Amino acid sequence: MTTINTNYHPINQTTWPRREYFYYFTKMMPTGFTVNATIDITATLDWAHRHEVKFNAAYLFLVSQVLTRHPEFRVGMVDDQLVEFDVVHPSYSVLHEDDHSISSLWTAYSPNFSQFYQDYLQDIKRFGSQHTPMPKAPQSANLYMIGSIPWLDFTSYTPLPFTPLNTYFPVIQAGQYTTKGGKTTMPLSFTIHHAVADGYHVSQFYQDLRDAMAQPEAWLTTD
Repeated sequence: MTTINTNYHPINQTTWPRREYFYYFTKMMPTGFTVNATIDITATLDWAHRHEVKFNAAYLFLVSQVLTRHPEFRVGMVDDQLVEFDVVHPSYSVLHEDDHSISSLWTAYSPNFSQFYQDYLQDIKRFGSQHTPMPKAPQSANLYMIGSIPWLDFTSYTPLPFTPLNTYFPVIQAGQYTTKGGKTTMPLSFTIHHAVADGYHVSQFYQDLRDAMAQPEAWLTTD
């Protein structure tokens, strides 16, 4: 199993470029926002089928890989100190077919897909059948929420927290994919605290993910 990377460095808020925006969007006008877009997953889905790899694992890996390229999406808190983590690890839901309940699992991110995939399969095997909200206890502050609703082709998905927004990692949700004319697309929702990112940053995430999904051979390995 991959050793979970919990490395981070403190953010100096006196020199941080987003200092004033962070203050504004946390103190004066606490705000988060959601962007929904459609992703072409044709190439990656085909790659997964040809290599007999679960598409969900490729989805989790590619999103995590893209997030490592954007410091805005790796901002967290440790002991009331604002920090930037080296990486973030996907925390995802699994469905129990017998009663349709869900459990939340996480798998340590590894920059090597083969390693990540093996860890993912082991986590599913060990914890996936346990009917409890969190069968695998969190071991780090740098877990981000990512999931999918594969039964629903939605056009909008917005998480509604019932407490003040106090987390800075993105929340990502995929929907049912649709194939038409040889092209398979998937809706994807991205929710983020406005204190750490703007619409531009989210648009860059989508562009990078689209590039990754279009070039699975360059991003995924099975060796």
